[in-house]
Amino acid sequence: MTSTDVTITMFERIGGRATINALVDRFYDRMDALAQAKTIRAMHADDLGPIRDVLKRYLTEWTGGPKLYSPEKGHPRLRQRHIGFAIGDAERDAWLLCMRGAMEETVTDSAARQDLDKAISGLADWMRNR
Repeated sequence: MTSTDVTITMFERIGGRATINALVDRFYDRMDALAQAKTIRAMHADDLGPIRDVLKRYLTEWTGGPKLYSPEKGHPRLRQRHIGFAIGDAERDAWLLCMRGAMEETVTDSAARQDLDKAISGLADWMRNR
C-alpha cells in the first residue's frame, strides 16, 4: 500500500470531534447573535442544547467520523425532517451565513474549509422546499 491509497476523511482533515463540536457551537452562537439569522433562529426551540447535540452527531458521521447519528436516528432523511419549515433562498442563505462564519472560526486548514463549504453549500441548497 502506498500513501496515495490512504483516504483521509473530511472528519480527519478538519480536526475531528473537537473541531465538529466547536463548529456546531459557533454556528448556533452565530444564529443566536446575528440579526440576519432571526428567521431561522425562530424555527428552533428556545433551548438549543438538544439540537446542538444532534447536529454534532450528524456532522461527525456526515464528514466520515464515527457513526453517532444513524444508530439512534436512522437514515437522516433531512428533507423529510425539515419539511414543516419553510426553507427558501433567504433561509438557506441565513443558515450558510452562520455556518460559514463558524467554519472560518474553527476550521484552520483553508483547503479543507473550502471543500467542506462546497459540500455544506450543496446540502443547504438541497434543503430548500419553497
